[in-house]
Amino acid sequence: MQKKQSKKQGERLTASLPYLIALASGILMGLTVAPVGAWLLAWIALAPLWVLVVSSSSIQNPKSKIQNAFAWGIGYHGVALSWITGIHPMTWLGVPWLPSLAITLFCWGFISVLGGVFVAIWAAVMVRLNGQKPWLRVLIGTALWCGLESLWSAGPLWWSSLAYTQSPHNLVIVHLGQLSGPNTVTAAIVAVNGLIAEGWMNPRDAERISSVSSAPLRFVNKYWVITTGLLITLHLIGFILYSRPIAQPPEAALKVGIVQGNIPNRLLRSSEGFRRAQENYTNGYLTLADQGVDAVLTPEGALPIFQRNLLGTALVAAVKEKGVVAWIGAFGERGDSYTISLFTFNSKGEIVSRYDKSKLVPLGEYIPFEGILGGIVQRLSPLEAHQVPGSANQIFDTPFGRAIASICYESAFPEQFRRQAAAGGQFILSSSNDAHYTASMPFQHHAQDIMRAIETDRWSARATNTGYSGFIDPHGRTLWISGYNTYETHAETIYRRQTQTLYVRWGDWLTPLLLISSGGAWLLIQLGHTKKISD
Repeated sequence: MQKKQSKKQGERLTASLPYLIALASGILMGLTVAPVGAWLLAWIALAPLWVLVVSSSSIQNPKSKIQNAFAWGIGYHGVALSWITGIHPMTWLGVPWLPSLAITLFCWGFISVLGGVFVAIWAAVMVRLNGQKPWLRVLIGTALWCGLESLWSAGPLWWSSLAYTQSPHNLVIVHLGQLSGPNTVTAAIVAVNGLIAEGWMNPRDAERISSVSSAPLRFVNKYWVITTGLLITLHLIGFILYSRPIAQPPEAALKVGIVQGNIPNRLLRSSEGFRRAQENYTNGYLTLADQGVDAVLTPEGALPIFQRNLLGTALVAAVKEKGVVAWIGAFGERGDSYTISLFTFNSKGEIVSRYDKSKLVPLGEYIPFEGILGGIVQRLSPLEAHQVPGSANQIFDTPFGRAIASICYESAFPEQFRRQAAAGGQFILSSSNDAHYTASMPFQHHAQDIMRAIETDRWSARATNTGYSGFIDPHGRTLWISGYNTYETHAETIYRRQTQTLYVRWGDWLTPLLLISSGGAWLLIQLGHTKKISD
């Protein structure tokens, strides 16, 4: 009896082992970003799933293999996006503690499951490639992953591309983004993992080499040789791009000051919070103006009031007094609705341009399917009016030329930056408020802005409410970064640029090229098989 029970326990353990391996490797991929930042793991953490999904020796059926992929996706996205739990507790919004916890767990679970579905779709195609040549599996697997990331990033809910696992630590490889955007880096990671997995699944290649080579080469096979060569080549290309000098002509210089107001979101809704906001941002502006800056950038929602009320604030009065341009985060109006906006005040204290946030945070700044979910998920906005997104094709002209504007969540959407750079944007202004999250979230946010600066070859100024504010050069090097939960002012000289990378000119050309070439290769092989059968 005991032997039977032990046997059953052993069988259950054997059956669950693939799921545990998949989940663990997904968690390892999640550790590549802040707060751990173990970026090297990205180059091996997908390989175990690849083996589980495409190996013909696996005892699992296709359905179980897809479930493995689902577990991997939950592990990766669940760990990488665990910072979302920082929205709890939302008692400062009037949400009781327990409902706040329920909303937080729902948001975390929803994005984790969505990530699992994404990887499961990839696996559903890959399991059908068991009989294909290994090189074709690598090509199709890479193309499919990039295609799915492109599809997901075209929607409203996006953050954790495989590419951002390398930022800010591996700036050399992130420079591949200048060629065809972040999917270039994603493709490199997927291809390397696929080749490692194929080498593991095809040991006979090692046997062939060992039969004609000395003993030290007995464990070498062509896939691992190709992997090594690919890694070296990709990093060499990235290093060449990284090593290019950055022109800094004096006439293109722009001295920008940043004010990090450090006002907790729970206070912004109160009269005391608004008083502190006016005081902190006005004093910070005056300090920077006295330092001789050309312009001052403030965070998203620095003054949480409508546009019509801005002109009567102490901050705008200071702009009129000092004559230094200011970019002020506040709320715009559109009929009965409102927008999260960044306003340009010229030296006379007049509004000369406005940028409205176009990528709103689902469940945070708007409720998808509001008629269904509106009674379950409460809006996290401090205003009662209805929030709406800005236009997708905005331009942001300033007294210093056209800028690339980004408000908070938009940092995750590279196409927003590419489009504005192609339209003549010469430098990046990123205005954010990450105050309700733990420190790992704003550090990941900073990593996203680093990628956008590299891809567009632009200098970037980033102002946040509580951190991390910073300045980034076109090679992704952080010139200065603020503390966290601190009040700070800082000024740096950035430079306006009109260069255009391949990505800015042509967009993501690599993904369709991979999809077409992999689909064409598969079709040719299938036609070849059909011809052999008919002959």
